[in-house]
Amino acid sequence: MLKKITLTVATVFALVACGQHDGATQTSASAMESNVSGSLIDRINQKGTITVGTEGTYAPFSYHDASGKLTGYDVEVVRAVAEKLGVKVEFKETQWDSMMAGLKAGRFDIVANQVALTSPERQKTFDKSEPYSWSGAAMLARTDETRIKHLADIKGIKAAQTLSSNYGEMAVKAQAEIVPVDGMAQAITLVQQKRADVTLNDELSFLDYLKKNQNTGLKIVWTAGANEKLGSGLIVNKGNDEALAKMSAAMLELQKDGTLKKLGHEFFGQDVSVK
Repeated sequence: MLKKITLTVATVFALVACGQHDGATQTSASAMESNVSGSLIDRINQKGTITVGTEGTYAPFSYHDASGKLTGYDVEVVRAVAEKLGVKVEFKETQWDSMMAGLKAGRFDIVANQVALTSPERQKTFDKSEPYSWSGAAMLARTDETRIKHLADIKGIKAAQTLSSNYGEMAVKAQAEIVPVDGMAQAITLVQQKRADVTLNDELSFLDYLKKNQNTGLKIVWTAGANEKLGSGLIVNKGNDEALAKMSAAMLELQKDGTLKKLGHEFFGQDVSVK
């Protein structure tokens, strides 16, 4: 059982390694090839096809299922937005390090890949739609843990963390007793084995893990406040205000009609479209 859990967690660890993107990127030659003609608002108004850059290897946000179909939370959100707008959607799977450069070059119209767009430099070049997911720091512990209700409660408590991460720094600042690990997979195992009491990481990563793994003996005991969470949205080049407004309006409709809530439960076990 432990072997099965460890293998599954390793998959989640790959997700955490990517983290919630801020829009930083490197430029590649292939990313600079533009094959998108006409404006984005024209394609939307004319009920044409919009192109979307996404990784396709970033579960549970953008990946291929057992049948080979491209799916994931971000992918299905885009499909729902496209349906609201009455347009077709074409996905262009792209490595993350060339994705934002590809958007800038016009290789696709939109990026849907958990981009929070926090970098001031990127905010000068790109715009973000109404968010469709929110996430922040969270803490995982065993289900019998009763001591912890707030971050300050981990003072003197064993926390399994990578010291180089933001979450490790949070644990150090809260005066936890740090148990060094290589990543989320090892941290979860140590908590299960009672060699550590808690571990901090991204809330969506924990939700994904708990959704995929039943009877782990673990639970989320704390999450960051709403003001500390980052929202991910659809990313477009600057100068697409009218198109962005239509996409944001469609996103709000999807929130109102329960579509985003349904997708959140499908991929995470709860609605992640609200703070």
